[in-house]
Amino acid sequence: MNNAAENRRKKALLIVNPCAGKNRTRSDLGEIVNAFPDGVFDFTIKYTTCQGDAVNIARDFAKGHDLVICCGGDGTLNETINGLMSAGANIPIGYLPMGSTNDLAVTLGIPTKLNEAAELIASGHTNGYDVGDYNGHQFSYVACFGPGTKISYSTPQKMKNLLGYSAYMINGFFLHLIPALADVKPRHIKIEYDGNVLEDDFYFGSFSNSTSVAGLFKFDKDDVKLDDGLFELLLVRKLSNPLAAFNMLHRIMKRDFDGDSLIYIKASEVKLTFEKPEIWTLDGECGGEATQVDLKVLHRAVNIFSPENPMFSHRESKEEATV
Repeated sequence: MNNAAENRRKKALLIVNPCAGKNRTRSDLGEIVNAFPDGVFDFTIKYTTCQGDAVNIARDFAKGHDLVICCGGDGTLNETINGLMSAGANIPIGYLPMGSTNDLAVTLGIPTKLNEAAELIASGHTNGYDVGDYNGHQFSYVACFGPGTKISYSTPQKMKNLLGYSAYMINGFFLHLIPALADVKPRHIKIEYDGNVLEDDFYFGSFSNSTSVAGLFKFDKDDVKLDDGLFELLLVRKLSNPLAAFNMLHRIMKRDFDGDSLIYIKASEVKLTFEKPEIWTLDGECGGEATQVDLKVLHRAVNIFSPENPMFSHRESKEEATV
């Protein structure tokens, strides 16, 4: 690579969600741009105005750019990935996490401090990351159903911005999940995964590529690989009584997934058939409902700016990651 090419400013599409996180609004644009080293990027800046906007922006404006930078929460990143993949744009993604829990940023090791996250993107180091597919719609780290699925998108934005993780605990456990578990109605589901078949009554399930789901459920970092072509499938069977539900939640919080009530397996493809339409959540946002759901892993589908991380089985060099 010659010096002229090396010194050329990279063209960066910056997608900003002004509603994400704690008091990040349009007035913070100068702070966001100034967080990057001088002379590295030429920015095209686009704001989202409603749900789904980042999909359209990434799809329509990614062409001609060297990278896309997403400034928002996990839901904004979800939309950005969907937009890039629908456009067939094979360019790396930078993530400035400004959401309430930033599950994926924590998993990837992306700093939540603006300046540090910007410096990471400017460094040029990326990792290939597995993306999930839900009936043709991509998600970045988790698809789930059951009582816990409403925790994120039913939590008021003002509460998220003010309290962050505490908002999920208040809304999730005390206002939503505990009352639901007191009168849980399990779903009868046929589950097919990687040549295996399982049929039983379940009340919750998640298919994830992260150490954290909904900011509540934590998985062992040594057990999760982000680019191995496998996601973690967690299923909770029908529980006999509310006390069993509380005991199960206690085990989950301790990262103990042994026992008759829990199923924890790794899979590349999963097909779930419900008796009636079931509501799903994708990356903390409402994903609609379906009777039949096909989940699969899109192996190393995107390159995302992130540091050296033992959770990636393939280590990329800075030269490989240069945009």
